[in-house]
Amino acid sequence: MNEADAARIFRLNLQLSTETLTAATPEIEALGLEAKEFFVLDGLEERPYPAELARHLSMPKPTVTLYLKNLQAKGLIVRAIDAQDLRRHRLELTALGLETLTRARASLASRYGERLARLSRRDQDEFVRLLEKLSG
Repeated sequence: MNEADAARIFRLNLQLSTETLTAATPEIEALGLEAKEFFVLDGLEERPYPAELARHLSMPKPTVTLYLKNLQAKGLIVRAIDAQDLRRHRLELTALGLETLTRARASLASRYGERLARLSRRDQDEFVRLLEKLSG
């Protein structure tokens, strides 16, 4: 595969992601979240430390800090002392945060499902297989 083909695939993948997020944004905003706040909230379960989360999201630390302050003010997350290292704080979802995240994920999944419905079941299975191969 040449660079032009790889760039085209990247652009198509990005376009699919962007269009899906754009379609889900009104529902996510109805939950009281900005789209980018959703990604910050979504990343917390696997990356509960701000610096780690910022690296994962490719966002500047000050930007992530601002989003985290907003999420904390909304009652969606709390900062807790890390039991493994008492000098560190880890971020945790509150019950409201988990409920909001679950609903936002469902909205995004629904919009993505609409796109996937254009594929046959066999093509969907192949698409998943290929994404897992590329992601791993």
